[in-house]
Amino acid sequence: MEPFVASQASHQLLLQKWMMQCEHLTSGFTTRMGGYSEKPYASFNIGLHVNDEVEAVVRNRQLLTDSIGWEFDAWTNAQQVHGNIVVKVTTEDRGRGRLTMSDALQGADGMITNVPDILLTSFYADCVPLLFWDPVHEAIGLAHAGWKGTASAIAIEMVEAMKLNFGTEPDQLMVAIGPSIDQCCYEVDHYVVEQFVALWQRLELQECSIDHVIKPISSQKAHINLKEMNRQIMIKAGILPTHIELSNLCTGCRTDMFFSHRVENGLTGRMASWIGLSRKVIYE
Repeated sequence: MEPFVASQASHQLLLQKWMMQCEHLTSGFTTRMGGYSEKPYASFNIGLHVNDEVEAVVRNRQLLTDSIGWEFDAWTNAQQVHGNIVVKVTTEDRGRGRLTMSDALQGADGMITNVPDILLTSFYADCVPLLFWDPVHEAIGLAHAGWKGTASAIAIEMVEAMKLNFGTEPDQLMVAIGPSIDQCCYEVDHYVVEQFVALWQRLELQECSIDHVIKPISSQKAHINLKEMNRQIMIKAGILPTHIELSNLCTGCRTDMFFSHRVENGLTGRMASWIGLSRKVIYE
């Protein structure tokens, strides 16, 4: 069953299972519909870095926070450099990046916090959203995992950072892998394949065959399953398979619903994933 469920009040997708378990939690993923941006970013573009009109992007971001019952001041995001650096978000960081990229948390693709009323957000147009919730220590995390972040095991870095900062045990974590490009639409060259083979061997991943993740289509090309690769990395990090929610939605197949950097040849908008814990009840 698809864990990201369409909201009746908006075009957004909610991680409903988590939100039903915790009335103070909000988490989900945006679609490309229902916003203010013009073509080729039509219409709910969340990214400030794609040459869209800044005013339209900010209005879209405000529309999202309004729709989920949060203040726009809570919106917090990182720069995203396709790496595996994770930063701890503090009270002083609240609101960084919401109006300008220059104010975002620099040089990071992962964020963690145990501060309530901070809305962690990150941006995608095929890359994999990784969402983390520790209900025991009331901590959350959000990571942007493109092929580089996946190949550098950002999921493991997230687990280690939450353990170090909040005392999180891997088997306590609830994790979700959001809508992103699927194996059917993600063709890569031999260099990328080599990075994934090396990671598979280094981590000694054995939960499934590597053939399930890498499907050659020629001597120099292959289709990669980024979602499954991240799931295997999470299991290696100690996360229980039953605690991993996996979206079946492919951004490449569903350009009616999502932006896709690959399918739309780089000229497109960005969706957002988000997660936040509030002091007030936000889901009943």
